[in-house]
Amino acid sequence: MSSNETHQQMLAKYAEVIVKIGLNLRAGQPLSIRTPTHTSALVREIARVAYQKGASLVDVLWSDDGVSRARAEFAPRDSHDEYPVWQVDGMLKIIEKGGAMLTIVAVDPDLLNGLDTGFVGKLQQAQLKNFDPVRTIVMRNAINWCVVAAYGSAWARKVFPDFKPAQAEEKLWQAIFESTRVTEPDPIAAWDRHIQNLRKRSDYLQAKKYSALSYKSPGTDFSLGLPPGHKWVGGNSLAENGIVFTANMPTEEIFTLPDRHRAEGTVAATFPLSYGGNLIEDFSLTFENGCIVKVNAGKNQSILQQLVDTDEGSTRLGEVSLVPASSPIGKRGYLFYNTLFDENASCHIAIGRAYRFTLIGGEELTDEEFMSAGGNISLNHVDFMIGSGKMDIDGIKDDGTREPVMRSGEWAFDV
Repeated sequence: MSSNETHQQMLAKYAEVIVKIGLNLRAGQPLSIRTPTHTSALVREIARVAYQKGASLVDVLWSDDGVSRARAEFAPRDSHDEYPVWQVDGMLKIIEKGGAMLTIVAVDPDLLNGLDTGFVGKLQQAQLKNFDPVRTIVMRNAINWCVVAAYGSAWARKVFPDFKPAQAEEKLWQAIFESTRVTEPDPIAAWDRHIQNLRKRSDYLQAKKYSALSYKSPGTDFSLGLPPGHKWVGGNSLAENGIVFTANMPTEEIFTLPDRHRAEGTVAATFPLSYGGNLIEDFSLTFENGCIVKVNAGKNQSILQQLVDTDEGSTRLGEVSLVPASSPIGKRGYLFYNTLFDENASCHIAIGRAYRFTLIGGEELTDEEFMSAGGNISLNHVDFMIGSGKMDIDGIKDDGTREPVMRSGEWAFDV
């Protein structure tokens, strides 16, 4: 069997996992896919599996790194508000028909490096504002949705700079396949076992009903509140349309929402953040009364400040996630420069919007009620990694009692 045939077989297995475990696509559902142009071989396999599962339509919305770079570099500086709103309208129509949504990420982490950060920031703002109707639906789990990754040449070179392009491509694909359990003898069964284990962890934390978490590690002395009714989630979720799906592949996290009003202290990032085509490195955030009051970064501090200044909700947190340092991705020992992967190597928190489903009954609340209950609303939802093998986390109960949740980056409890 040739290496090309072997790779094609792995793509086919990956597509099966994406459609059957990630999306759990049902017969009659249309599927909207957002993806870069160079992922076409994987997209064809996904379309094949989706139609075999009974999808009524597979619609693909293509993007291209080169086109995106050209706009950021050469477009008129007053054209930042131009946006293809028909794309959003098309996705909303698929959602209205009961459809599912898949996003494939494979972006060059340095795509917009060295360009006019002010213009890039305005382009990002336009994208956030125009795409918000879709994001709002997704973040309340109204539909079954999933985010996965595929190889990109620039991304592969970034992750594996010491290898020739062909070797870097092979190594990145292998890392993607291994991280998503596609290399297991029975990937579907492997995912079922993994999801069960994540749910046991989330059930344990749910039963504890901690009112806050306290973090200590080099550069980090930080605490955040957990609102009454917070819900720990791990593995898969139940969409409003009744379909159980797995939103991220890979996933190693247990997460919930913090109280937007209760975050204190300084937290240092342990991984670079790829945001808007640039890498933000060596950064920390300082909080008072739930609000970011100071940002520091060794590289691209202005871009980090733009992110925080997006709107009032971007000065606060919307997610807290726990991941052991020994997770399969963490044990790889290198950066992916891609949040989908790096967030599964480390505990992390997110600037911006909270997922409605992480608050019991949150999907039924108005925006004002959700924020009053501790939830956060923003155009952004940006995860950044804060965990390491030197991090200790305590759970704090209403009476002030502290219990170990993580020690030296690992779970401090058994399930």
